[in-house]
Amino acid sequence: MAEIRVMLASDIAAAQELWRNTEGMGLSRSDSAEGLNAFLEHNPGLSRVAMLDGRLVGTALCGHDGRRGMLYHVAVDAACRGQGLGRALVRSCLEALAAAGIGRCHLFVFNSNRGGLAFWQHEGWERRDDLTVFSCDTPAGLPPRSATGP
Repeated sequence: MAEIRVMLASDIAAAQELWRNTEGMGLSRSDSAEGLNAFLEHNPGLSRVAMLDGRLVGTALCGHDGRRGMLYHVAVDAACRGQGLGRALVRSCLEALAAAGIGRCHLFVFNSNRGGLAFWQHEGWERRDDLTVFSCDTPAGLPPRSATGP
C-alpha cells in the first residue's frame, strides 16, 4: 500500500517527471523547481505525495489564499491508478485545508482531459459552467526583454 505524506522540496524532480508523463497535464513556467519551491514555502504542509516502494507515484499540489483552497497537478502514475491513490491524496489535502479553516476548494481541468473530467465527476466534485477563467502573465512571468529589442 502506498504512503501518503506531505510533499517536500526534495520531491520536486520526481513530481516533475510524473507530470511530464501524465496525459492531460498542463505545465508552465510556474512548474520550475524555483516556482514549486516557492509554492511549497507559501503553503507549508498542504501538498501531498503518494510513495510506493520508495518511488513517488502520485501528487497533489495544494494551497489557499485565506478564503478558498486550490488543487493543482493531482496525478497518479498510470500503472498505479484504480487503487484509490488519487482519492487519498485529495482527501488528505482537503483535511489539511479544513484544519487551516478553509471551507471550499477549487481546481482546473482542461476540457480536453477526458480522464481528469471523469475522475472529478466520479468523485462528486461540482462542475461549474457559470464561470469563465481569464489568465494573463504578470511582468515577472514575461520573458526578459532583450537589450536591443522593445
